[in-house]
Amino acid sequence: MKSERPFDRTDRVANEIQNILGQIQTQYIDLTELGFITFTKVIISPDLKHAKIFFGVVNNKKSINKISVELNKKSKAFRKYLGKELTIKFTPALKFYYDDSITHIERIDKLFNELDEKGKS
Repeated sequence: MKSERPFDRTDRVANEIQNILGQIQTQYIDLTELGFITFTKVIISPDLKHAKIFFGVVNNKKSINKISVELNKKSKAFRKYLGKELTIKFTPALKFYYDDSITHIERIDKLFNELDEKGKS
């Protein structure tokens, strides 16, 4: 029997993890010394035991590599709070990765703006 939900369980759990991580960041774990961090995407393994967390940074106060290291150091704390909120059997292990798509979008916007300026002259 086919599920009537629009996406599978791993997608639902990944969305829930992303929402909970945002709440944890604002309520329990202070990341302001790193910059303004947003969690852009979560990919979870089919067995729900490992999660890749992608993040973006605005106004970074440290290099991206240092921010990534700091977030991965805090993964146990994130996991602790996540386990209290998540309603699945196992709390997944978290690994943080920088999402460079924001940088690509900014570069493409800049190129389009340059083309637009050349077209007006």
